[in-house]
Amino acid sequence: MFLVRANNKLGLVKDKTIIIVKTLIYGLTSQAIYFLFHFNNFSKKHLFARNTGIIKMSACINNNIKIDSLRLFQDYYKSKTPSLRNQIMELNFGLVKKEAHHWVHQCNESYEDLLQVGCIGLIRAIERFDAEKGHAFSSFAIPYIRGEIQHYLRDKSYTVRIPRRWLELRQQSVSFVQEFRDRFHRQPTDSEIAQFLEISLKEWQDIKLAYQNRKPVSLDVSVGNDSDTPTSLGELVPDPKHRSFQLAHDDCLRLQYALSELEDRTRNVLEFVFLHDLTQKETAQLLGISVVTVSRQLKKGLNLLKKSMEQENCA
Repeated sequence: MFLVRANNKLGLVKDKTIIIVKTLIYGLTSQAIYFLFHFNNFSKKHLFARNTGIIKMSACINNNIKIDSLRLFQDYYKSKTPSLRNQIMELNFGLVKKEAHHWVHQCNESYEDLLQVGCIGLIRAIERFDAEKGHAFSSFAIPYIRGEIQHYLRDKSYTVRIPRRWLELRQQSVSFVQEFRDRFHRQPTDSEIAQFLEISLKEWQDIKLAYQNRKPVSLDVSVGNDSDTPTSLGELVPDPKHRSFQLAHDDCLRLQYALSELEDRTRNVLEFVFLHDLTQKETAQLLGISVVTVSRQLKKGLNLLKKSMEQENCA
């Protein structure tokens, strides 16, 4: 018991003189003193040997995994059965765990979901791995696993990309609002939140607006409580192009009315040139008139249409 107490008290003491004084106080024998002098060096050597053994054991395990994986890959190339693929996955499942553990603290997805997505990447790596090229499977599989998880997180992320700084500020605001509410029993104002975050009020309002609009809203979503005649959001959103379409339709009606007021020859010349996209020479041949007459009729018809449209607009 004295030896144990002396060891506990002298564990952090390096001066041998202090050790001898304390051993005299506890009345230890010379064998105990000799043990205390050599115990520290023995512990260090034992700890070093133990760590070295762990490192060697880990290296042996990794080598065994590599050897077993190569053997299974050789069998898998001969007959690609699901059972062999599953054995390869079980041997290298630690690669998926490592990547999932890395990403779980950087997103809102669960660890189990990341494991499942990482396994998809591991399967793709198994299907595309070629052992004859001499690459280690672990080095080959990590980019597939990481890429699959990154694609999954990108697809699950918000449509509107919010700057990282704004996300961090909003996360800080959530903690502040909770503490403020527990302390003062009320909701903090925007000015108080902005003051705590050491930003301007305008920037805090922009952060709130960006976070609220991070997800798109469907135009087919129902608006209002009227179940008999539901109204979609798209019906309430104004369309700036609607008026231009309406005006174009009205202009088309006025143009048709103005064309009907023209002479037959003038109207035919305008229709052949502008509607059927014929040249003046082709129009002259079809109507049996000269090219000069076609040119005069075009000029005459355009002037009459212009006057007719202007009169209707004034009316």
